[in-house]
This record gives sequence, structure tokens and C-alpha cells, in this order.
Amino acid sequence: MGLNIQKYSVSTNKAKLDFNVIYQFISQTYWAKGIPKSVMQKAIDNSMCFGVYSAHNEQVGFARVVTDNATFAYLADVFIAPDLQGNGLSKLLVKTIVEHPDLQGLRRFLLATSDAHGLYAQYGFKAIDNPALLMQINPENVYGKNNRDAY
Repeated sequence: MGLNIQKYSVSTNKAKLDFNVIYQFISQTYWAKGIPKSVMQKAIDNSMCFGVYSAHNEQVGFARVVTDNATFAYLADVFIAPDLQGNGLSKLLVKTIVEHPDLQGLRRFLLATSDAHGLYAQYGFKAIDNPALLMQINPENVYGKNNRDAY
């Protein structure tokens, strides 16, 4: 028998976020390994955040959207606690995000993923039509040992 996702909720209330849960997960990911706590806090402070909570208000998932709430958004730092993955919570989270009233009518909504293309495709995300349009600055080892605030 699977997880009853009706017992879980998604909230944009930043006061409910459990920074320790978020930081513990994000700081171990392939995309933000070693991120300093101060940088993670600044990212949360300056983003639209979505927390996933159990019936007991335990945070079990997170995502943030960097946006101007008018033309552009970037979905980042998406996760569901490993022991709850595969039960529909990521679908609940992504559906809530793409249906959020402040994120409607955007000209572009981007994300980057190495392994969840199928999940995001269910909600309208697709490969970039013309990747040559996009450019990036992507410094190697940005949170590495030379960053004095990293640990």
C-alpha cells in the first residue's frame, strides 16, 4: 500500500520552513555540495519557496522559484526526503508550483535537471528549443575549500 499523499501539504509560508532540513539535503546534492549556510539562507530569503509537510508539520520536501512574478522564473533546489520518494509527493510539489497564481503568464520558466526530465515533462517543461540562445556563467567548485564560509 502506497503513501496517502492527502496527508501532505505544500505551503509557501516561509515561517514554516525548517532551514536545517533544507540545508542538510541541499548541501549534499550534486548541484550545491558544500553550499555555505549563509548562501543557502540568502537564496531562501530571495526566492518564492515551497515546503512540503506531513500531517504533523514535519518538512519532507522543498523547492524554490527565483522569479520576477511577471516574465521569468527558474525552478531550483527541488527535493523530497529520500525515504518518501516515489510516492507522488514530487508530483504534488511540482503541480502546486506550476499552478501557483503568481507564476502564470510567464514568458519563460526554466529549470535544470540531470535525472528528472520525465517528472517535469508531465507539467509542461520540455527541452530548450534552441539551446544556442542560452548562455551561462558556471564557476567550477564555487563552494570549494577556498570559500572561507563553506563550512
